[in-house]
Amino acid sequence: MCGIVGIFSHQIVNQLLYDGLQLLQHRGQDAAGIVTMDGSMFHMHKQLGMVRDVFRTRDMRNLVGNIGIAHVRYPTAGSAASPAEAQPFYVNSPFGIVLSHNGNLTNTEALQQELFMDDLRHVNTGSDSEVLLNVLAHELQEAVHGHRLKQDDVFTAVAGVHRRCKGAYAVVAMIAGFGLLAFRDPNGIRPLVIGRLDTPEGPEWIVASESVAIEAMGYQVVRDVAPGEAILVDSRGALSSRNCAPKARFTPCIFEFVYFARPDSVMDGTSIYESRLRMGEFLAEKIKRDFSHLKIDVVVPIPDTSRPSALQLAFKLGLDYREGFIKNRYIGRTFIMPGQASRKKSVRQKLNAMPLEFKDKNVLLVDDSIVRGTTSREIIQMARDAGASAVYFASASPPVRFPNVYGIDMPTRNELLANGRTDAEIAQEIGADAVIYQDLPDLIAAVRSVNPTIETFDASCFDGCYVTGDVTEAYLARLEGQRNGEIPMTPAPATRQMDLNLAVTS
Repeated sequence: MCGIVGIFSHQIVNQLLYDGLQLLQHRGQDAAGIVTMDGSMFHMHKQLGMVRDVFRTRDMRNLVGNIGIAHVRYPTAGSAASPAEAQPFYVNSPFGIVLSHNGNLTNTEALQQELFMDDLRHVNTGSDSEVLLNVLAHELQEAVHGHRLKQDDVFTAVAGVHRRCKGAYAVVAMIAGFGLLAFRDPNGIRPLVIGRLDTPEGPEWIVASESVAIEAMGYQVVRDVAPGEAILVDSRGALSSRNCAPKARFTPCIFEFVYFARPDSVMDGTSIYESRLRMGEFLAEKIKRDFSHLKIDVVVPIPDTSRPSALQLAFKLGLDYREGFIKNRYIGRTFIMPGQASRKKSVRQKLNAMPLEFKDKNVLLVDDSIVRGTTSREIIQMARDAGASAVYFASASPPVRFPNVYGIDMPTRNELLANGRTDAEIAQEIGADAVIYQDLPDLIAAVRSVNPTIETFDASCFDGCYVTGDVTEAYLARLEGQRNGEIPMTPAPATRQMDLNLAVTS
């Protein structure tokens, strides 16, 4: 899971891109990067770390130009520790292209072979984003056939990307001297939103992963990018769009609504905050129906994502709602930290329990999800240490039993707490007196109650149904082998300088 931003402005765009990344920091904390375009020249700075740590004043001064793209990275494929895999990526042929990507390709290895053997292109990292960039570059080269690049050529190239690339991808890219390009996979799994700002010089455009990055900077949300659609803003600011995948269908990732997106975002026409309120209502109905024997004194959310669900659940059950955990906001989101040791260590650094809200009480803790169980186990023990008489644990989403292969860091079944376990076994594993999960039909109904036009979701981590149709048992086994170190991954290159000033002409 990553955050992407692309902006066309009539002014220097570096500060806008930086502000956009700050607003999307929750989507990735591993690395950050910005590329701006001044005429036909790219200016790049990227490195490992949080946005505030990656960019210094001297870096920002070098990022000149009125068009740019930016990226915050949460590693899912390739090396988690190599600055060479920070985005955006750059290629100089055929025109000079930079690209940032949110999602995950499911046919990366096949594409790597095609690029090397057939397209005569070299991929320098293990990142699927670099593969995606080179596929786009090759398709552009095929579309041009020696003449000067035209708008139709760009849309033809994106159609070629859709034919070749499988999986989830929302993309922002720039073509040197030509303009800003954005597109979304034919299933619309990963989000992408367009915004506009009218100025005396003419309209300015922004494309971002979430609406919060648009509205907070003074732009007006126009709409979501449709599945399979490409958006092109030329060097003068003229916007055009085209559906480049005739068989596109709309299946957004439901885990975006559960966990990743900020509550103040509107994604695919759906308020994240309202969706989470509805999740709490449906979960309350299940507790009334199936767990009425539990004697609950107080409902406590696990900050921050679960607050709307916990609040509405408490209201529907007529129970007290209390903030029992104080959060240290300088610690990153534990779910997206690479590695169990990092997650476990961070839980007690991030949260502190207040004995006043736990002592001698039967407490219902509410979280958005239970993935590996590391965080849940630590939190339940904290509640017991604070004096709770009984600790029940409710999840606003169903049991995560299957790997997510579309850009969320849960690729192996062995790491998933719910895989092969009953609810009672899960409760025992994390030290809870009872575990209560949302039912999948109720989760879907909760989001659809806010936006009934969404007919189908990618809920593969809950039901094992992969909407792209190409995820097999052999594919999952290979992913697990790579994750466990039994199968080698493409090695990342050595650390290299990440500041580039590239003179590129179209």
